[in-house]
Amino acid sequence: SQQVRGMATLKMISIRLKSVKNIQKITQSMKMVSAAKYTKAERELKLARPYGIGAQEFYKKAEVKDEEGEKGQLIIAVSSDRGLCGAVHSSIGRIVKTDIAANPNTKVVIVGDKVRNILQRLYAKNIAMVVTEVGRKPAVFGDAALVAQSIINSGIEFSKGKILFNAFRTVVPFRTTEMPLYSQNAVANASKLPVYDSLDSDVIQSYTEFSLASLLFYSMKENATSEQSSRMTAMDNASKNAGEMIDKLTMTFNRTRQAVITRELIEIISGAAALEAKN
Repeated sequence: SQQVRGMATLKMISIRLKSVKNIQKITQSMKMVSAAKYTKAERELKLARPYGIGAQEFYKKAEVKDEEGEKGQLIIAVSSDRGLCGAVHSSIGRIVKTDIAANPNTKVVIVGDKVRNILQRLYAKNIAMVVTEVGRKPAVFGDAALVAQSIINSGIEFSKGKILFNAFRTVVPFRTTEMPLYSQNAVANASKLPVYDSLDSDVIQSYTEFSLASLLFYSMKENATSEQSSRMTAMDNASKNAGEMIDKLTMTFNRTRQAVITRELIEIISGAAALEAKN
């Protein structure tokens, strides 16, 4: 019975050891893939930053302020459809939950499926639109333009708005950031807008639509770079943890095997001694 238990334990440890080694191979491969994607995403981010910075500077120079009224709040939460990247998605979902609790008259446009999964159970009625199939390929300006056009065509009215995304800082940390978002009426009523020449309603509408696409493109690039760097770090930590677990399981396997062999030797010697004493 003891021998059977020992063999069963050895088999279980061997199966567990094999599965952990396979997991380590997967995490190491994912780390290498994320490292390559992170390098490309960081290079593309440098080219995308002028889009977002330029739009924000215009709002600051024109002193655009939130529109007065009770039209509600609009939040555009930028994430992706892919996981295994630390707290990239949960940090955005946590801030959105806090904002909805403070202002129930909030509509949320979600870019990416992960934040939708976080909000759907409790705040499904606040979700105005969900854009999926994000994160599988690097975003281009055309993708952001399509999202912006969908938001404009939906007719969502708001007096206060913002875009939530993860801003890339270095390889390890990222910071969940928000950018102000203004409606067309808020831009038209800006105090210092008259200093710009040849502005009419059509020009303001065109620029508002372009600035929305620019801000979305910038935030999608920032979030993609943060996601890849966070996934690379997460997979590196997972590989190290798997290595430590492999060492512990290997030691346990060797000790258990030695115990089984020692017990078998004791049984053989005891049986031989008993036969010799009997004879």
